[in-house]
Amino acid sequence: MHALPSLSLWNRWWQTVCAKMPFSDWLLVGTLLALGGSWNVIRADGGSERNCSAIPPYLPSTVVNTTLRLQALREAMSSFNVSAYIIPGTDAHLSEYIAPRDARMAFMTGFTGSAGTAVVTLKKAVLWTDSRYWVQAERQMDCNWELERDVSISSITDWLIREVSDTGNIGFDPFLFSIQTYESYSYYLVPAKLMLKSIPDNLVDRVWTDRPLIPPDNLIRLPDRVVERTWQMKVEHIRTQMTDNPYKPTAVLLSALDETAWLFNLRGNDVPYNPFFYSYTLLTLNEIWLFVHKDRVTEDLKLYLNSTCFLAHCVQLLEYEQVRVMLKNYMTTPGVKVWIGTEYTNYALYELITPEEKLLTSAYSPVLTTKAVKDETEQRILRDAHVRDAVAVIQLLMWLEKVVPEGKETEMTAAYYVNERRSKQKDSRGPSFETISASGPNAALAHYSPSNATSRKLTVDEMYLVDSGGQYLDGTTDITRTVHWGTPTDMQKEAFTRVLMGNIEISRTIFPSGTKGVNMEMLGRRALWEVGLNYGHGTGHGVGNYFGVHEWPVGFQSNNIPFREGMFTSIEPGYYKENDFGIRIEDVVVIVPAHTKYGHKYLTFKTVSLVPYDRKLIDTSLMSPQQVRNTCYSGWIITT
Repeated sequence: MHALPSLSLWNRWWQTVCAKMPFSDWLLVGTLLALGGSWNVIRADGGSERNCSAIPPYLPSTVVNTTLRLQALREAMSSFNVSAYIIPGTDAHLSEYIAPRDARMAFMTGFTGSAGTAVVTLKKAVLWTDSRYWVQAERQMDCNWELERDVSISSITDWLIREVSDTGNIGFDPFLFSIQTYESYSYYLVPAKLMLKSIPDNLVDRVWTDRPLIPPDNLIRLPDRVVERTWQMKVEHIRTQMTDNPYKPTAVLLSALDETAWLFNLRGNDVPYNPFFYSYTLLTLNEIWLFVHKDRVTEDLKLYLNSTCFLAHCVQLLEYEQVRVMLKNYMTTPGVKVWIGTEYTNYALYELITPEEKLLTSAYSPVLTTKAVKDETEQRILRDAHVRDAVAVIQLLMWLEKVVPEGKETEMTAAYYVNERRSKQKDSRGPSFETISASGPNAALAHYSPSNATSRKLTVDEMYLVDSGGQYLDGTTDITRTVHWGTPTDMQKEAFTRVLMGNIEISRTIFPSGTKGVNMEMLGRRALWEVGLNYGHGTGHGVGNYFGVHEWPVGFQSNNIPFREGMFTSIEPGYYKENDFGIRIEDVVVIVPAHTKYGHKYLTFKTVSLVPYDRKLIDTSLMSPQQVRNTCYSGWIITT
């Protein structure tokens, strides 16, 4: 492991700022990367957006010509007798990040944002997306498409009711609909006598002649040094939960990509920034069926999975596309009951689990809730990954402090630098998401990432925000720091300090085991609310061991599960002043026992991230003595 740079400088910070403060637990701050956010959001400049009302229409060079694609899709729609076709921006596993081959909405519209829904009728084509992407959509879509500035299903169905006659069918791919999504569409459309028509053979795929292929990479197993629980141990633990369940399920169906990857200690390379592979698993009390692209399973992995036998700890390999056929056959067996997590099971599989007495539902599968609590080995190696990751981020910040005054560096070069620094660390497997490197007004866009067209030069006169993370063989990291190389304004210092105060108030909280994050989320906003400020994203998300950077179901949202010892989460208040600056300070914490006066099973947070804050942005006069003590645990906490 590389030595941490400039330790003597940290010692000086310690001596001058915090030496007289008593010790306390490190309490840092965190950010939530855009829930479902895109890393391609750009700022509007003159002439960069389409003008379809002009004669002739003005189209910037960034738009995609979709005329032939729409013509081909409408021909396919006619062959299936549907008057409209819905195209969500997700994949068959309802993933946050999707592979290029699953970007059907982007292929049809030209719009590459990650949040949205497209609808095509025989005469019109419309995209629905939220305010983060309105400018981007106007820059990328041609005049075949209309933009609706909304994301609600009620808005989409209102439009469909107006545009489609009451004899028309609304086509959709059931693999791309969650159970809740299907039920929401039905709620609005059925009273209007519009019927949803399930078409498992995706119509966009029929016309996407150059659709990207599945990566040829073989699957890999995690090395023994990062694994405490073998896959056989995990299988038995899930089976125990099945037998202990009073409703007595006979099988668990796993649909989310991280479920199967976790269960078998396997990883892949199918989704950018995420070590996942296309898969489903049907686990019964005495059999295991893994649906995967079998040509990517090596002979060594087949041996590892005991795939040549048919006993309780033998994994039977079936082709990925066979999941519906196999599930349908299983449902014909008398006395079966399938347990699913409704958050990640697509409608294509759900509609096969009939009659109702053969179905058992919970919001999350037992695999996701079990995976949320890290074992001792996972906790240790995830902490180790954050130490190495801190080296790379500190190297970035020190380099920028030296070179920014020279006026040559940009958002793009800074992003490249931190990714390159991470690549030098032990067990590096690349970034965990596209780096958010944002200066001045770009940082006010919470989900911005630089491009050649938008990258700003870094200067001492503007605040700079860098939100980045790495994938390592032993862990996934996510951290945000906001700095200023010149003289910040009083407003900037106050906003930064209040963001820091919000993080501290969550981090120092002691709470009973089983408390939900949503019940303490307002603590991250209180210091901002006191002066009329706020932020528009969530306040935390789970983080995994070489998994997705947003690991559900841990976090501070209403649909997250209660906190338990051994979970990891970010804590992430922020503030964004439009066209001026943005602030986030993100750290990852682990939930540990709290030592209280009267005992009982109480918990608190212990910080895992190890990168300093910018001292010049902190106004300690706004903080309580306890908040200052928590900030000044060591010289690693506050920078010059």
